[in-house]
Amino acid sequence: MNMLWCILSGLVNLIAADLPEGQRLSKFNMVIMFFMKIRLGLFDEDIGYRFDVHPSTVSRNFHRVLDVMFAKTSPLIKWPERDILQETMPISFRKFFKGCCVIIDCTEVFMERPTNLLARAQVWSNYKHHSTVKFLIGITPQGSISFISPCVGGRMSDKEITEQSGIIQHLLPGDIVVADRGFTCDEYARMAMAEVKTPPFTKGKKQLEKVDVDWSRELSLVRIHVERVIGVLKQKYTILQGILPITLVQDENDNTSTIDKIVTVCCACVNMCPSVVPLE
Repeated sequence: MNMLWCILSGLVNLIAADLPEGQRLSKFNMVIMFFMKIRLGLFDEDIGYRFDVHPSTVSRNFHRVLDVMFAKTSPLIKWPERDILQETMPISFRKFFKGCCVIIDCTEVFMERPTNLLARAQVWSNYKHHSTVKFLIGITPQGSISFISPCVGGRMSDKEITEQSGIIQHLLPGDIVVADRGFTCDEYARMAMAEVKTPPFTKGKKQLEKVDVDWSRELSLVRIHVERVIGVLKQKYTILQGILPITLVQDENDNTSTIDKIVTVCCACVNMCPSVVPLE
């Protein structure tokens, strides 16, 4: 509790100077309302009742705080230098994945069904059987979130998202990217003289060879960390567990959608917490 209070107080001090003065709400209450929405997933009507303000005031203040939080916390999503990665590499990576720079995976967030038929087709996820937005997330071997892609429609494949995300700009010769089977983008990584490590495919095989089984086991022990980070992200910030209204998914005037800002802020806040990856 003390650590959470310190983080909250630090965030308030960080963004207070950039928040507008409210007539009925203090800057601290504006930040509290913001976190009640992203942490607890409460509706504007519920928050408005608790603070005795109109739901439109809640929505307006949410976007104000979100814009400031996005600008202030975006630098916390940082791709580390190679020497820093090597110096802090967990022991579990050093035998088979010493050159690992990122572990990637995609995750989806439910959204309301658009009325436009083209948009409805673009966001339909055959995997989730629901309209979703989808984004690529990359973590360092140490467990911090180092890369997130812009959100796209749930119809897009993992490979397409990876190739359009621009992650290749961060890769150096000899880097290793750990991913699941769906990320068949080794040729894309080779453009940067890097390599994508994925589990062996089982299609067309009655049984994997022993060496493939051992390799899959070693790979799963490190790849599971990105799934754990995604789990922490959605568990801590339950706005990513519900069904997002269509207004949070549409692009804004600055070409950054509200959901992109929300995801960035949530990931940055996760980076402020202790890592799920042990260093031993």
